[in-house]
Amino acid sequence: MDHFAGLDVSVKDTSVCIVDDTGRIVREVKVASEPDALLAVLTNPSYHFKRIGLEAGPLSQWLFSALAEASLPVICVETRHMRAVLKAQINKTDRNDARGIARMMRVGLYRPVHVKTLRSQKLRVLLTHRKLLQSKAIAVDNDLRATLRNFGLKVGVVGTAKFEARIKELVENLPDLTILIEPLLIVRRAIREQIGVLHRRVLAVVRDDDVCRRLMTVPGVGPVVALTYRATVDMPARFRKSKSVGAVFGLTCSRDQSGERDRPGAISRCGDEMMRAMLYEAAQSMLVRSTRWSWLKAWAMKIAKHRGMKRAIVALARRLAVILHRIWVDGTEFRWTREAAAA
Repeated sequence: MDHFAGLDVSVKDTSVCIVDDTGRIVREVKVASEPDALLAVLTNPSYHFKRIGLEAGPLSQWLFSALAEASLPVICVETRHMRAVLKAQINKTDRNDARGIARMMRVGLYRPVHVKTLRSQKLRVLLTHRKLLQSKAIAVDNDLRATLRNFGLKVGVVGTAKFEARIKELVENLPDLTILIEPLLIVRRAIREQIGVLHRRVLAVVRDDDVCRRLMTVPGVGPVVALTYRATVDMPARFRKSKSVGAVFGLTCSRDQSGERDRPGAISRCGDEMMRAMLYEAAQSMLVRSTRWSWLKAWAMKIAKHRGMKRAIVALARRLAVILHRIWVDGTEFRWTREAAAA
């Protein structure tokens, strides 16, 4: 007899529900959210698991890897899809959620999520930490500008390198204000220094990665975009068609169809937000800052002429996702002319 399990994972505890192929609950238990505690329950020889489901979350990658290494048929389920299914339950408890997940596994009503390899997870940490420090540095700069503006001191347009000197120049004759500003300048200096450390690490990784170097042959795609794409896609073989990559990143139009009504909507924005933003920046860079002409830029400019620049950038971002995947799979580089691309 086949068995199915649902794991409702929280930081401290995990509710486990095991059902058989008829839907009858075989066992319910709450254990610590640790691989050893879960394996003690799930490796019982009396159970023959066909599917074990857990929701994508902060601990899911760690627990998924441990269960997969134990040769258990574990599946990580997409969060929004699971939330929509479990919403039909009247009472939301950890126990009921585990029951719902187990039943989803039994009837096959789930949408699996790809769990990245350990290397891609580490690359992702590098990129997210770099982005976090950048946002904090911008917040500190904006706070300094706003603080000085309250006293009639205007920083004006100044580059990152000369920002601190400009601040000190404005408060030079205001010792009481200098005492208040100095701690933020020290923090800003430290953050900027660590951003440089992380950015140099990004460049070092890209320099030693053949895939990233080939992705960077596409105009508008720099080291950060290439590494983000590599860490997000992780395994290109999980996409049967390159065209499906744009949909996974939320860059395809949503649709509202019922009866005679059939309306296309804005892009779905589902999937990885960081990757979507990186592709948008790469597309914008190609159209606005890149001076070298290519068939891809000509295609996007034609869209911009008829439908506007914003829609052209989104369309180009979607096509970039497809082209980058094709380059990765084929082991080729970007072809600048349409004749070379068709060859």
